[in-house]
Amino acid sequence: MIRKLRWKVVALTMGTVAAVLILALAAVFLSSRASLEGRSRQMLQQVLQLRPGDAVPRELRNFSYLTVEVYPTGAAVVTESQNFDLSRYMDDDDGDDEADEDQTEILTEIVEACLGRREDAGELDDFHLRYQRERTPFTLRIAFTDSSLDRSTIRSLTRTVVLIGLAAFAVLFGFSYLLSGLITRPVEKAWQEQQRFLSDASHELKTPLTVILSSADLLAQSADGQEQGYVDNIRSESRRMKKLVESMLTLARADDGGHKLVFTPLDWSDVVTDTALLFEPVAFEAGRELLYHIDEALRVSGDGDKLRQLVSILLDNATKYAPAHTPIRLTLAAEEKTARLTVENGGEPIPPEVAAHLFDRFYRADSARSGPEGFGLGLSIAQSIVKEHRGAIRCESDSRSTRFIVTLPLTKE
Repeated sequence: MIRKLRWKVVALTMGTVAAVLILALAAVFLSSRASLEGRSRQMLQQVLQLRPGDAVPRELRNFSYLTVEVYPTGAAVVTESQNFDLSRYMDDDDGDDEADEDQTEILTEIVEACLGRREDAGELDDFHLRYQRERTPFTLRIAFTDSSLDRSTIRSLTRTVVLIGLAAFAVLFGFSYLLSGLITRPVEKAWQEQQRFLSDASHELKTPLTVILSSADLLAQSADGQEQGYVDNIRSESRRMKKLVESMLTLARADDGGHKLVFTPLDWSDVVTDTALLFEPVAFEAGRELLYHIDEALRVSGDGDKLRQLVSILLDNATKYAPAHTPIRLTLAAEEKTARLTVENGGEPIPPEVAAHLFDRFYRADSARSGPEGFGLGLSIAQSIVKEHRGAIRCESDSRSTRFIVTLPLTKE
């Protein structure tokens, strides 16, 4: 329980930290990318303002750009070029004449691609170019710049952000795990003290209860008349108290993990059949018929005594709360890689708000668990047994019947 609580604290903490970290790093990344793109657009806007013969401003001296004038006739003329190389789009083996022709073709392709865009500013992904255009009374001026450097910077920024995020997540995970230990330590201490108290109290109560039962048995041999009724009451209540103590001790051992089960391969079908046969006379005396259908040779790995106790609890529960003269149905069948055990009885449906608490300790509801002999621990013990066997248990209830369903993993021969 404490381990699960600790991991829940870690999961909650790391979920919050991860969300904050992702938002922070995403903000840094988006801000940096927007800054790069904004700076590039600003540079292109300054380039468009330049005219032939103008001095290049200091901030543009290391900027790579190409300016093209497009006339109404469709002719495109390069008016300005600085640190801009079209040769990277051409084959290295071309001669000078072919190189000039290739440059003209490439420039035409670039301009046509730009004119095909509706936006006055954007990127030409096929050429790794960023463009910005401006209309003048007689021409259309277009400024181009190489976006490869910005793309490389963004890729490098992405790698850096991811590495920083992973490193920060790992460090914070370590701190979170350590802090979760400090947070859950008081809970663990209180839980251990509670379990120790239950275990010690159960052990201490077993001896006086045994003495009381033995004394009551001796008194019953010599009691007569009204005294016999008193002795019978003592014996009855002592047995109920002993059963409660044993149930509390069983749960305490299951919680602290001190009692390790011995798992062996066993025939689950035989265990269920034997337990059902033992309960046939019990159901008959209670005015109920026990019907069962059990598939053969279903094998599981587990503790035979605990699994018998599990079936007994479910059958006892059904016997107590099924209406008189109604059948109790038990079925065991293979379902994919699991064995599905179902114990079903008729009666009024259990409301969902009650069914949600049926496996809680000491929980009793008048409509579902009002038997005079119950303590509200049987289903809790059943659930602990199922969990120890890596299975699942649930309750389904409707107008047709109430069903307790247990699934356990099957093993091979």
